[in-house]
Amino acid sequence: MSQNRPRRPVDQVIRLRRVVEMQPRVFQEQDERRPRRALTPPFVLLYSFLGLVAIGAVLLALPFAANQQQSTSPIVALFTATSAVTVTGHTAVSTAEHWSYFGQAVIFVLMLVGGLGFMAAATFALLFIGQASRISQQLVLRETMGGDQLGGLRKIARNIIIVVFLIYAVGAVVLFPAIREITDFGLLEVAWQSLFLSVSSFNNAGFSILPEISDERSLAILDNQWTLQGVMAFLIILGGIGWTVLVDVYRQRRFSRLSLDTKLVLVASLVLWAIGFVAFFMTDFFAISGDSNRTLLHRVGDALFHSISGRTAGFIITDFGAVEDFTKLVFTFLMLVGGASGSVAGGIKVNTLAVIAVAVISSIRARPQTEAFGREIPQTQISRALAIAVLSFAFIVVTVPVLTITEADALRSGSFHFLDLFFDTVSAFATNGSSTGVVPELGMVGQLVFIGAMLVGRIGPLTLALTLAPQEQVLYRFAQERVKIG
Repeated sequence: MSQNRPRRPVDQVIRLRRVVEMQPRVFQEQDERRPRRALTPPFVLLYSFLGLVAIGAVLLALPFAANQQQSTSPIVALFTATSAVTVTGHTAVSTAEHWSYFGQAVIFVLMLVGGLGFMAAATFALLFIGQASRISQQLVLRETMGGDQLGGLRKIARNIIIVVFLIYAVGAVVLFPAIREITDFGLLEVAWQSLFLSVSSFNNAGFSILPEISDERSLAILDNQWTLQGVMAFLIILGGIGWTVLVDVYRQRRFSRLSLDTKLVLVASLVLWAIGFVAFFMTDFFAISGDSNRTLLHRVGDALFHSISGRTAGFIITDFGAVEDFTKLVFTFLMLVGGASGSVAGGIKVNTLAVIAVAVISSIRARPQTEAFGREIPQTQISRALAIAVLSFAFIVVTVPVLTITEADALRSGSFHFLDLFFDTVSAFATNGSSTGVVPELGMVGQLVFIGAMLVGRIGPLTLALTLAPQEQVLYRFAQERVKIG
């Protein structure tokens, strides 16, 4: 009987011989020194843009880049290349009349690469030849796209490029019949015009090669062309609202499920569009248009188009040099805000303004934390938003007085007024392109100042400041002490 009982489990010691005996091992300590400041991702981004501008300027300065009996000075070539790479849209000469097909193609490629982001295009090239992007390239891509995470950027860049090129194609197809209706060009010319305008609209670049009938209005030919205005406005919104917002809206569909970032962008964008619409329609539109045959729908449509384009893209149907000063000031503010983070638009970004506004509202309500839509915004992001706004304002405060000195003769002669110069300077910094007609009147030094403003505005004041500041991590904190405010 005892032999049939199950054996109770007991502790057993299992001894196995070591495959490798423990021996002293020497580990190589990796060099954790930070890379030189000139090689950090923001500087790589800066050098990439400068290199692209230099290449574009050389190509545009070639004799065959301009039409017959036209000559291009080096400063005009540099100015145009910078405006295209930064997708600003400021022009010292007529894009449609001055440049040949080769010159227009150079501008097209520059604004295409500049709009998508230099490293996004480089990542596309790496994917095309089957190579993986390095960590340093992904860091630069993160700086370009305005993101805060590193993982999956390579896949995101690929998806962005695929979707954006699809939008380019669809936009060109929709614009084709409308452009053919208002012009007498051949099919190939209309196709080129459609593709150029589609890319320029989505990239919020403000360039157009449509026939110009006014020196002050880049798109005067589109007056009363509802299809063209509607398609362009839709492309401008898609390009200026940001990649992450578009993806979030597509996936979630319902406002309550959207991320806080998307909610702030959508609400702030609607408010800014409403401000621009009211300012343009109520204060200027009747004074600008002396034609009593213009219907109310026509007036509303033009005001709506300018409220969308005037903040980020810079396409102009109405001469901004003729509008009231109040409207110029309103649109100066709207241009400074610009589009959403991670979009092709410039400015301090809608997200920045929204965070600052929410922080102010929370402070007025005596809330200890900054809250919006049931979420708390980290203090680090509030500090970043304030830094971007203050640095941008400081840059403009310094740049405008410099231009009043360099363009003193033009101001004294009445070629343009101070508010017009201020408007165009903010437009250059915000990479907007809306103009009151100041740019063609600028001297060489003034154009160089505008070139610097466009580059700084495109790369971003905070990014530029971070590249010039030490990146050492602080391992201590000082004691807190209150200061008197107000």
